Amino acid sequence: MSTAEHDVPATPTFPMARTCPFAPPDEYRRMRAAAPVVRAALPNGAPVWAVTRYAEARQILSDPRISSNTGRPERPRGPDDDRPDDGFFVDMDPPEHSRFRRLLISELGARPIEALRPDLQRIADTAIDELLEAGPPADLVALYARRVPSRVLCALFGIPAGDHAFFESRLRMLSVTSMDPSVAAQASSDVRGYLRELISDAERAPHEGMIRRLAARHLPTGELTTDELINIGFLLLLAGYDSPANTISLGMLTLLRHPAQLAALRAGPGLLAGAIEELLRFHSVQDWVSFDRVAAEDLEIGSVRIRAGDRLTVLAASANRDVRAFENPDDFDIHRPARPHVAFGHGIHQCIGRNLARAELQVACGTLLTRIPTLRLAIEFGELPFAGDAPFFGLHAMPVTW
Repeated sequence: MSTAEHDVPATPTFPMARTCPFAPPDEYRRMRAAAPVVRAALPNGAPVWAVTRYAEARQILSDPRISSNTGRPERPRGPDDDRPDDGFFVDMDPPEHSRFRRLLISELGARPIEALRPDLQRIADTAIDELLEAGPPADLVALYARRVPSRVLCALFGIPAGDHAFFESRLRMLSVTSMDPSVAAQASSDVRGYLRELISDAERAPHEGMIRRLAARHLPTGELTTDELINIGFLLLLAGYDSPANTISLGMLTLLRHPAQLAALRAGPGLLAGAIEELLRFHSVQDWVSFDRVAAEDLEIGSVRIRAGDRLTVLAASANRDVRAFENPDDFDIHRPARPHVAFGHGIHQCIGRNLARAELQVACGTLLTRIPTLRLAIEFGELPFAGDAPFFGLHAMPVTW
């Protein structure tokens, strides 16, 4: 244990409270100042090393001695660790992890996502039409920020229009921002059952949506099993809903709170891509739950000795506020010089859906800025209901007017 670790007065325990919706928990700043790796505790009390700084975060996320398979026998399993293994490639190391990513590149690579942009634009425009029809005041979270990602997933997966309402309702029930444990299990069962039906339908419509295409292409060859494909689909749904939904609403709120930058963005649409990267860095809604790791062997990080079997979690929201990597990191600045943030992770496990997320955020935010130029909050900022202790930080609601 390093001497710097003793500068932290007590073992911090996740989730940690935020005092400002535009900043990570205050504890992150104290931990980051104390050491690059600090002892902390998970909600169930299990010990974990929290990686707090940018350089060490990138090191951990790309170090082959650090495993993504947190069920490794070196570490005692906790009650929160039980989940299906087949197809959950984020919890796998090479070569298994590489095999699944290779199969998904044909659907989630830069070229196929660019071809999806007209669909993304249609989805955003339709959601704006519905928002305008509802009339002010309206909840931007429910009527836009959540609708766009759910409909993007429907388009990606080839969900028929008649099933959109069912599918969107199940995604809301599974949302980790406001998950009700009493309904999550049923929603999970419903979604998995629906994915199984899509797979069984692949022979009839082998080109309609990602799930059917993957099934038609890889089930006959044995490269994928039905259970693997169901879990791949389920994983992509979980990752592709909460994070963009929260970033859209938080992003628009952030721009409204920075009117000079909002005006610059409206005057110069070419700034949009950089603004989205800054929003991803600034908020880092995928935080301590997303970058879970375990040491496969003994190693040192700074002056901290990590033992084989020790669990680690990379705090993206802390690393992306590290002054060693970003000048004035607590300032929101759409003109910030480009530097890779770790909101999508780093290394071979970098989020495979990042191309879709970037395109979706650019279209969703850009369309909202263009079509409703007078958008503003309908209530006082202090009255907004934030999901302060949720694994994915976000807003429960955002009443707006125009």
